[in-house]
Amino acid sequence: MKLSVQTRKLGTKGDVNKLRREGNIPGIIYSDAGAGTPISLSKDEMKAVVRNLQQPGILATTVFELNLGDKKQKVVVKDIQYHVVSYDILHMDFALLSDDKQVSVNVPITLDGKIDCVGLKLGGFMRQPVRTLKVSCLPKDIPQEFKVDIRDMNIGQSRTLSEIQIPSGVNPLAKMDLVFVVVGKKA
Repeated sequence: MKLSVQTRKLGTKGDVNKLRREGNIPGIIYSDAGAGTPISLSKDEMKAVVRNLQQPGILATTVFELNLGDKKQKVVVKDIQYHVVSYDILHMDFALLSDDKQVSVNVPITLDGKIDCVGLKLGGFMRQPVRTLKVSCLPKDIPQEFKVDIRDMNIGQSRTLSEIQIPSGVNPLAKMDLVFVVVGKKA
């Protein structure tokens, strides 16, 4: 995904609010070199990118190519701040990627087969207390998501992170004995 960004000066809260009124989103590109680079990007362009994603949750694992003047930089979203009521994006932080350096990302865990789940058909309910798995890997190995089939889960069954198929080159940074989905019985 490509985004056009412009550098900006760090200013007052009024300067940032003016930037937002003009239809831009303030942000910062962080690197290992030290202080981040303040940028701004078009709100409309970012909305178009989010609309084109199959799932909004994979925004955290999408590698963006930022066009900053004549420079092109590969980045991943580090943090997003949303407006409490309108859910508009207020601020974005990006982490600069290097092809030979590992990066930590939160990869979403998506559940396939909810409609056909045995336990849900028998009147149970599903709960997913863990929705992402933090991993460390090279930028070329970043998985978009971890898909888990839950069709065969019955009431009272649960799945742990250790049951997720993790590709080679990807190192999980969480305790793998954590339960990420459970099918419970309604009282």
